[in-house]
Amino acid sequence: MPEGPEIRRAADKLEKAIKGKTLTEVWFAFPALKNYEASLLGEQVDAIETRGKAILTHFSNGLTLYSHNQLYGVWRVIKSGKQPESNRILRVKLAAADNTILLYSASDIDMLDRDALAAHPFLLRVGPDVLDMSLTVEQVAERLLSPRFRRRQFSGLLLDQAFLAGLGNYLRVEILWQAGLAAQHRAMDLTPEQVEQLAGALLRIPRLSYQTRGRVNDKKHHGALFSFRVFHRQGKPCERCGGIIEKTTLSSRPFYWCPGCQK
Repeated sequence: MPEGPEIRRAADKLEKAIKGKTLTEVWFAFPALKNYEASLLGEQVDAIETRGKAILTHFSNGLTLYSHNQLYGVWRVIKSGKQPESNRILRVKLAAADNTILLYSASDIDMLDRDALAAHPFLLRVGPDVLDMSLTVEQVAERLLSPRFRRRQFSGLLLDQAFLAGLGNYLRVEILWQAGLAAQHRAMDLTPEQVEQLAGALLRIPRLSYQTRGRVNDKKHHGALFSFRVFHRQGKPCERCGGIIEKTTLSSRPFYWCPGCQK
């Protein structure tokens, strides 16, 4: 499943294609959404927001399309008037004069007004988004040490969207390596310095992945590009201590770590 940085980059592409443009065609596959097709014609997409792995498409009439890709959903951008070939099932079509955005295969889709948006169960459940640039290291450290999360092992905590939205398995692996911590550690057992280091990595690693991943030839970011240090590197030497990276399964997901420096 894509993690927060991949979802945000997908939303960026959608925004670039259709934000601020008048909708000339609106189509929904689900009968419960059909009534909204006519009311959205002539409106605009004001913004496309992400909350963890959910995408919120905000329209100029105050409505918001909520969608969660889950395992199989995917958004596509095409030129309007084109008919792309796909084996996927089309769920949503939003077209402007030049570009069209299409949502395939997703099943978790809803149209929300402002009150419903504020009361949506998933959005109420998720924690602060790691790609929200207003979120600070101090706030994350406070969240780590809160009664709700301080006793949780990091193996499960860093996959829990209620803790921080947008984290996922590769980010869990890379964050713990950067902080020099093991999956069995808990915030309550750390020194203040370790808490601060982990809180910093919880924001720095996802943001670096979002900003630079896929741009490996961009010299402007040379030396600051996101790259896997332990994820999918079992059997290879650790860049930090020279130990051999190992692989196991934690919380039903593959987990990679260096026993030499993540004790």
